[in-house]
Amino acid sequence: MGYWKVPCVFLLCLFISFCLPCQLLADEVDKNLTAQLFIDASERSSRPIPQTLFGIFFEEINHAGAGGLWAELVSNRGFEAGGANIPSNIDPWSIIGDESSIIVSTDRSSCFERNKVALKMEVLCNSEGTHICPSGGVGIYNPGFWGMNIEQGKSYKIVFYVRSTGEIDISVSFTSSDGLQTLSSTNIKASASDVSNWTKMEVLLEAKETNRNSRLQLTTSKNGVVWFDQVSAMPLDTYKGHGFRNELVEMLADIKPRFIRFPGGCFVEGEWLRNAFRWKASVGPWEERPGHFGDVWMYWTDDGLGYFEFLQLAEDLGALPIWVFNNGISHNDQVDTSSVLPFVQEALDGIEFARGDASSTWGAVRAAMGHPDPFDLKYVAIGNEDCGKKNYRGNYLKFYDAIKRAYPDIKIITNCDGSSRPLDHPTDLYDFHVYTSANNLFSMSHQFDRTTRQGPKAFVSEYAVTGKDAGTGSLLAALAEAAFLIGLEKNSDVVHMASYAPLFVNSNDRRWNPDAIVFNSFQAYGTPSYWVQRFFTESSGAILLNATLQKDSSNSLVVSAITWKNSEDGQTYIRIKVVNFGSNSVNLQISVDGLDPNSVKLSGSTKTTLTSANLMDENSFKEPKKVAPIQTLLEDAHKEMSVLLLPHSFTSFDLLKESASLRITEDDSSLVSSI
Repeated sequence: MGYWKVPCVFLLCLFISFCLPCQLLADEVDKNLTAQLFIDASERSSRPIPQTLFGIFFEEINHAGAGGLWAELVSNRGFEAGGANIPSNIDPWSIIGDESSIIVSTDRSSCFERNKVALKMEVLCNSEGTHICPSGGVGIYNPGFWGMNIEQGKSYKIVFYVRSTGEIDISVSFTSSDGLQTLSSTNIKASASDVSNWTKMEVLLEAKETNRNSRLQLTTSKNGVVWFDQVSAMPLDTYKGHGFRNELVEMLADIKPRFIRFPGGCFVEGEWLRNAFRWKASVGPWEERPGHFGDVWMYWTDDGLGYFEFLQLAEDLGALPIWVFNNGISHNDQVDTSSVLPFVQEALDGIEFARGDASSTWGAVRAAMGHPDPFDLKYVAIGNEDCGKKNYRGNYLKFYDAIKRAYPDIKIITNCDGSSRPLDHPTDLYDFHVYTSANNLFSMSHQFDRTTRQGPKAFVSEYAVTGKDAGTGSLLAALAEAAFLIGLEKNSDVVHMASYAPLFVNSNDRRWNPDAIVFNSFQAYGTPSYWVQRFFTESSGAILLNATLQKDSSNSLVVSAITWKNSEDGQTYIRIKVVNFGSNSVNLQISVDGLDPNSVKLSGSTKTTLTSANLMDENSFKEPKKVAPIQTLLEDAHKEMSVLLLPHSFTSFDLLKESASLRITEDDSSLVSSI
């Protein structure tokens, strides 16, 4: 995602706000609003929705990956965050003991060529003699990302590299934040000859107690000089064993994303090219990755969550990867088109890494990382929000031509919006980003109604309600987004992909509001915007039905209807989704036509509603489901029925299409579809 274009969107939204009525939340005074919805369920008026319509967009922002999705517990594990020059800042590492007992510094003695900084620890005290170390020894500790969540009974793999001028006796332990409570501990002893050169140490720690705000300690009571580098602590229990935090990925899996766009956003561009994300620096053994400072969102990442891991995450989720790469342009500098070929080659190498045979140069690197088979990379985006910049068009064409020559099947995405006017360059899809107020986004449910159906398709890769309407994730924002998504669903002949932004926020580092999923070291919840996405889990690959809304004085309703097949029970459903953006209830008369009256009935229906007492209600760690869908059985569902839509609500109705000979009872658990 990015921020440079927001002022342009703001100006557009300001214009719209003066030109369109903005009284949708307050102007309905009629207490008996009614509307009629006619649905044609016949095949002749329906059309398929693209398999790729709804997915997710991950950007390294708000510590979404480092200290979040990526389960690594140690922050600044290689001591590189303070820069290549020494002495350097080792934050957030801290020292245990005073200057009379220990001196800690950094030098450039590491065995890793791309990570030369190491930590040097001179221990001045001993376990005996005239200068005895304090109880527990001296050393260093790392608090992780605002505290490590260590849980009783779980195991954690600790890896670090060490060398010394003498023998070592090092205690490796998890403790409380003040060091007074030991959760798990073990000792590593080695002779001087064993650690005279850099040596990899691995231990497993099983926690005896739970502490949500823990730290990792490396301590000793033996004098001498010890060097440490590349210190890692990872829980053994990660999503499919691939290093991702379980509950966060499970929340993504519940959205059923058909694609994942990564790794940005502005993270890809950088304020300056020297700080942009570079995929080659993020693959290979984790110890050898140099990491980098993300100068847009202003924090260091060790890049344990790298290009390979993003591809693996997509595969684990059953989603198509969409790789966004730098095209030689940052926020503040750009490569001239005449000099951009090295960037083009870097992109080609990246595609080979993902798709190449294990015997190819970069495919062999992937295979060595444990994935000999190619990943299913079919989409790439050339840059992020760079359209209109001096060198974008020229650079884009260099990338486009080279990629299409080498990989003609790959779909290419341009940064330039083609929804309202023809593009001046070839592409398969074009990016469309929007951050705006609730009223404006609600009105944009018709944004693509008049877009040409010919030529490239739209990828709405970033959308959200922001500003005062959104807070840190309000019901009001979610309702407007729901209406916008219904509009995209109904225009899915031209909009082929859509994803919300941003996806994650660590509550300790809010760089952007709102976000779909909020977490800390041990908790997570979905904002109302997250729950809206759960209503669309079955839309990708479904069949869009012709739904016609006839209403009286209310302009607050947005509606769509689809048919979808439940892969678990094999049943087919009609799902009707309705946003009531107004302040009054609406009596909705639903009429479903086009069903064979002799063989099909509507029964076993469910109703799911997202609403709350206040438009600005939000979820929180204390009330994680204050604004969340409530599902009930819908009694007396027929092809002709009347339902009540609550004020300021998003409601879906799942109507089971059932053969008369196979009618099932209302208490059958298969009737309830999941949101």
